[in-house]
Amino acid sequence: MISTHSDLVDFMEGLKAGPCSVPGIDLEADNLHRYAEQLCLIQVTDGENYELVDPLAIEDLSPFRDFLETATLWMHGADFDMTLFKREFDLLPKMIFDTQIAARLLGVRKFSYANLVDQHFDVQLSKSSQKENWGQRPLPDKMREYAKNDVRYLLPMGANLEEQLHEKGRYQWFIQSCAAAMDRVREREEQREDPWRIQGSGKLDSGGLNFLKALWDWRDREACSWDRPAFMVARNAQLIDWSLDLLRGKDPVIPHNFKGGRLRRLHDAMKEAKSTPKSEWPERPKRKGRRWADEQEEEFRRHAERRDLVAEELDIDPSMLAPRAVIERLVWKEDVPASLLLPWQRDLLGI
Repeated sequence: MISTHSDLVDFMEGLKAGPCSVPGIDLEADNLHRYAEQLCLIQVTDGENYELVDPLAIEDLSPFRDFLETATLWMHGADFDMTLFKREFDLLPKMIFDTQIAARLLGVRKFSYANLVDQHFDVQLSKSSQKENWGQRPLPDKMREYAKNDVRYLLPMGANLEEQLHEKGRYQWFIQSCAAAMDRVREREEQREDPWRIQGSGKLDSGGLNFLKALWDWRDREACSWDRPAFMVARNAQLIDWSLDLLRGKDPVIPHNFKGGRLRRLHDAMKEAKSTPKSEWPERPKRKGRRWADEQEEEFRRHAERRDLVAEELDIDPSMLAPRAVIERLVWKEDVPASLLLPWQRDLLGI
């Protein structure tokens, strides 16, 4: 692995001076093993060579950051990788061509990287290292090979997909969709307001939300002190179930492996939540009370039917044209079509 600043400088200079104008890149993080995830590995290919860069060993990654500022890359399913780029380097590359987006625009229904490698090259990749701890050092040979395979087929696959997009007249759809994916990451807030409002919290009233917030805060403190992801302490569904039990005056069923200080702190958190004054309970989010008039339902039906018909003709997933939520926002005039749909989508839908 490239593990020194001087070697990284030489590698990046060689990559920029080489014949490959659009390299392939993948990233590995330890989000399944630590409380605060960190970038653990950068895999880079120019189509002939497959290099591993160790960001845990190199203190100054500025040569890689400088490269990113003007780079166009091939990646696969790049949403999480873009979040890491933004967090680690405070920028995104100039452009990311995403093989997953390309495959979906071509009507591919199984579009994981392993699925696409199988479809294009008749190669079955091992998934054995998918959930390993990428922060461990030294990195075992098996994991190094897995990491290199994550970029080994990226460029030839990208070339195949690009050719098919041109053949079907969908290449501009691809460019617009990749650019839009990058814009969504740029606009995304790093810290969500009230992160304790997890999936399932909508079924709780204000008292239940009071218990949920206390339990979420307890879990976050435990995960931080243990340096493990929050789900290793307790899963979201457990927090919801415990909140419902407390709301009904029942004692939650706590797993047997909760012992010692962790169990004591959990009971303290529940006890404190029970004594929280009602005036301090979180409010339920105000829902948009929508009454669909006949003409609105008709407009929604018309848009949805048009979308489904076009998607069937193109043999692509209808959500690639317009998710249901986007059609609803169009009907309710919550935004102008140009901000909700890309030009290729508006053209096909006649909007």
